[in-house]
Amino acid sequence: MECYTSDSCDSDSREQKTLDLSNRSLDCRTVSSELKSLIDEKDCADSNNYEILLLYSNRIKSLPDAINKFCNLKILDVSNNRLTSLPDVLRNCPLTSLIAKHNELTNESLPKCFYSTKNTLREFNLSGNKLNYFPEQVLQLKSLKYLYLGGNNIVNIPKDIWKLNSLQILSIGANQISEVPDSVGALISLQALVLSNNQIEQLPPSIANLKQLRSLLLHKNKLKTLPTQIIKLKCLTELSLRDNPLVVRFVRDMTLQPASLLELAARTIKLYNIPIQPGDIPTTLNRYLKAAQCCVNPKCKGVFFDNRVEHIKFVDFCGKYRIPLLQYLCSSKCITGSWESREIDSNATPHLLSKVLLG
Repeated sequence: MECYTSDSCDSDSREQKTLDLSNRSLDCRTVSSELKSLIDEKDCADSNNYEILLLYSNRIKSLPDAINKFCNLKILDVSNNRLTSLPDVLRNCPLTSLIAKHNELTNESLPKCFYSTKNTLREFNLSGNKLNYFPEQVLQLKSLKYLYLGGNNIVNIPKDIWKLNSLQILSIGANQISEVPDSVGALISLQALVLSNNQIEQLPPSIANLKQLRSLLLHKNKLKTLPTQIIKLKCLTELSLRDNPLVVRFVRDMTLQPASLLELAARTIKLYNIPIQPGDIPTTLNRYLKAAQCCVNPKCKGVFFDNRVEHIKFVDFCGKYRIPLLQYLCSSKCITGSWESREIDSNATPHLLSKVLLG
């Protein structure tokens, strides 16, 4: 699963009747004429047998209405054209795959709603267009399994991405995305997540919920660390991290601000198990005490609240590569260099990860 193209779908092995008009430098008028003549020459039953229509590498600016005459059309490839609009002209086509990569499509070019294909479309490829943000109408496509949006100018992944819970591949690399929402962790069927060549600085801990994830491409971002939860991805076999700060230079960022009196008092209460009776302290302070977090240094019994030390722990994934994960300590004194140097999660399967790309 190293390359993510339209060929990654499960439709390429089907033996369907194909109409190939690709690589002929056709414009919209010529394509329309070709389709109409075909419909006129053939009887209706025969023309309706076409399930694949290939129009890629032409000079088409808009889709001809004649496509609607192909009522059994399931795969349409209009890649490498000059499309400036993609209206809902496919209202009579039960499409399972729509490939429109490398065109001139913007967010305004798309239909406001996918009425006809929202329950049938399984693959949608809009890579290499001019989208500025994630097309919200795509969230209507409940049966979508493969979504390709790479090579645009998209700045966001919507929080409602969880609605596409059938997704197996989400490829959204080479955009302008700076944040990954927690809701990505709800895509439990996801096997490949391509986020490379963006502006991402951190991943949400919910990434650990992607139990089926096999490939995670993160190269060319601004990542300094990875969430510790990533070691729970037991199916992960490919992880690309090159050209990130966490690879270029490892960072130990320690806070220099002294702890507040509230922090010190709360730490003392927790450290020495000072008993507190109901009414002894305000409710807000009691809630604060419940927010205590334990220091990750197993040789330290301390706790912290707001004041903490960021620390990088190196985790061995496959016996050769070691990647940094962000942890929090209660004090800079807890960085000893011995306890974390070769510590490996007992539940991890380091032999499973076959490819870690760091450079």
